[in-house]
Formats: sequence, C-alpha cells, structure tokens
Amino acid sequence: MSITRKAAENIASVLSEGLPYIQRFYGKIIVVKYGGAAMSKTELKKGFAKDIALMKLVGMKPVVVHGGGPQIRKELEKAGLKEKFLSGHRVTDRQTMRIVQKVLINKVNKEIVSLINNFGANAASLTYKNSKFMVANKIDKPMESKLKLVGTVKSVRINEIKKILVKDHIPVIAPLGLDKQGNCLNINADVVAGAIAQSLKSEKLILLTDVEGILNKKGILLSKMSPKRAKIILKNEIVKGGMKPKLIAAIETISKGVKSAHIIDGRVPHAVLLEVLTKEGVGTLIS
Repeated sequence: MSITRKAAENIASVLSEGLPYIQRFYGKIIVVKYGGAAMSKTELKKGFAKDIALMKLVGMKPVVVHGGGPQIRKELEKAGLKEKFLSGHRVTDRQTMRIVQKVLINKVNKEIVSLINNFGANAASLTYKNSKFMVANKIDKPMESKLKLVGTVKSVRINEIKKILVKDHIPVIAPLGLDKQGNCLNINADVVAGAIAQSLKSEKLILLTDVEGILNKKGILLSKMSPKRAKIILKNEIVKGGMKPKLIAAIETISKGVKSAHIIDGRVPHAVLLEVLTKEGVGTLIS
C-alpha cells in the first residue's frame, strides 16, 4: 500500500524527533509493566508488542512484567467464581490460584512472547516454572489470612534475568513467585515490576494502567510530581484500589536509584513509545 508524500514526511519527522531519546536510552534497561485494557483489545496488544520490539531493535533493553486481570476475570466467571480485591491485591485461594497459574503462564505469557517475536525481536518467557528468579514471602499479617496465597517480593536473582538480556532477548516475566516452602504465591505485577527495576538499576519503570495517570482531588491529571508529593498523595488516600500499589512501587523504585517512574494510560495506542520517545509522554511522571 502506497502512502502520500505528506504522510511520508510526517513519518520522517516523527522518527527524527525521536532520535535524541533513542540516543539517550540506547543500551539502557527499561522495565515495563503490561496490564489492564492494553491486554484486552487486539489492536492495543499488537501495538504494545510492536512498541517493545521497536525499543529493542533501536538498542534499548526492555524488560516486560505482565499482569492478566481481564483474562483471569473471564476464566473465573467461566468457573462460577467471584473475584475479590483488597488494597489492590487479588484474593487468591487455592481454586483461584489454579486459574491464575493457567492464565498467566499458559496463556498470557506465551501470547506476549509470540507477539513480540512476530514483530522481529526475540522474547523469552521467564516464570517460576522455568526459573527460580524470584523469592517470595507471604503478605504480612493480618492481611495474610484475608488474601490467602498472595505474596510480595523478598528478593530477585537478577543473574537469571541478565542471562536473557546478554543473549539479546527480551525477558517476559509472569508475577508468580515461590516462597521458601515451595508455595506458589500470586504477586501484584506492579510490585514485581518495581522490585525488578530496583534490582536491575533500570533507567525507567513504566506502569500501564486504565486511567490517564495520577489524578488530584478534582480529577485533574498530575503530569509530573516529585516523590515527596507522591508520598503526600498516598498518605492522604487520594489514590485507592489498583492505583495504590502502582504509586507505592513508583515511590520505592525512585528511592532505590531508578531515575524515573511513569504511570501511563495503556488505553492510548502506542502509549509506551509516546512515553519513551517524546517530551510530553502520556500519564504521570515521578522523578
């Protein structure tokens, strides 16, 4: 299909404007948490995979951590089970865990790897089934008894991730970890992405969500904020539900040396590229 000269000029202009950002992030690790609406629509899924492949092909080192909320919800409905959340974490009993494992490892992870590969980059699956890359602990009491098989990250064995990066592949990581007793624990994907970004000392942490970004009390987007202001917003409970773990992960990641954290709207086509290759970006920058 041919394109007009004007369209070709627009493409060239966009690529030229992106050059300084490509140079800045060449060879740098960027951790991207993929989830929400961006995982539900075919065009958004393809767009995300294409963005990640392009980042890799221009010299960046993306690391993908994925959730699977929409797909898990669908499978729970099929099984006649209701989903419950507490403080942004999915309540995970043994029956729910079987579905979570099946969806995250057998469906979502494989699909992301396949889509990225289809766009010319090499992706590699990383789950607790093929690598003990993440040690988990159960969530602290009293939440433990309510959340069941839900954990947090105790430590990340970064050599397992670096092995994939050294091979020039893109790690695609499922947020399930094993505790010392060998129990599989469901971990919030934002928490996992934050822990991995900290361990790898990544350049950026990008968290996809289903809203514009962090909103103030009047519902106005906060496009940029300091970690100090982010802590005040968290303390005053301006953000709730699934946004809370995102903001906590962003604050902790910045405190551990990652230069910037971005909470962006995954419903926007090519949101990741807009965040990486433009000045304005989409969503909220914490830096």
